[in-house]
Amino acid sequence: MSEQRDALRRLDAAPGPGTDAATWVTEHREEIRALVARHGALLVRGLDLDGPEHAASVVRGIIGEGMAEREGFAPRDEFGPGLYSSSHWPADQPMCMHHELSYAAEAPRLMAFACVTPPSAGGVTAVADSRAVLRDLPDGLVERFERHGWVLTRHYNPFVGIGWEDAFGAKNPDEVERYCTDHGIEVRWDADGGLRTRQTRPAVIADPESGERCWFNQIAFLNEWTMAPEVREFLTAEFGPDGLPFNTFYGDGSPLDGATVDLINAVYEKHTVREPWQRGDLMVIDNVRMAHSREPYRGDREIVVGLGEPFRP
Repeated sequence: MSEQRDALRRLDAAPGPGTDAATWVTEHREEIRALVARHGALLVRGLDLDGPEHAASVVRGIIGEGMAEREGFAPRDEFGPGLYSSSHWPADQPMCMHHELSYAAEAPRLMAFACVTPPSAGGVTAVADSRAVLRDLPDGLVERFERHGWVLTRHYNPFVGIGWEDAFGAKNPDEVERYCTDHGIEVRWDADGGLRTRQTRPAVIADPESGERCWFNQIAFLNEWTMAPEVREFLTAEFGPDGLPFNTFYGDGSPLDGATVDLINAVYEKHTVREPWQRGDLMVIDNVRMAHSREPYRGDREIVVGLGEPFRP
């Protein structure tokens, strides 16, 4: 448990009278980033955040020049380059442990979350140490994914999830195809204008700083067996088993079974650290060292998210 608690270090902010939260964060930026580098995640508590625009300026003070999101899964509100609302994902459905944009050719190394309005219940953004998760997964499973990587398939259609125009920031199919060619994504268009993509990515990468092996992917979160059964059954009946909005596979194309997905999620749970949101909280994480999740919630929940320091896994 001490290792888990250490994975989310806490720093109590104490801005002086008349000191703006964004100014305080800028003044303490090096200390904050040093603690994140050491522990993987840091919770700063005690800031006064006056609305989402103010929160966005605080986040910008940490991440610097933001990274635009491409290939997103759910709509977000945008507050500036690399600055967004949290995903508009159903409040009663979890977003399981994952590493942001780990399916993309370029992912953020640094993420920051600022809480403007905490939910009345639930809604925790939990974290889990990817090195510890990797150590506790079965050797054979890790070896298979490390050898072949993992496959993500997506079906962009007008009825479910985000459309390809928003996901790729594109206005026509030619732009999408150029992006996909540049980023190692296979493309197929449906007769009705729907888009199907397939990409293979590494499941285990080396930490860019330390060289430590880290479990870095969204294999479990985006797999069909992590969906609520009634949601999976409806989508399969509507679009067919090959038409799900997203699904994951072993890198050789073999399907995962429910027991394997449950095992991955159980190992994540073993290493999960939770701290309920309070108004004014700022959480900063290393997106390689730490997976994160968003748990179901009730009431309003307003979190500003920043993506920074893009790198190629």
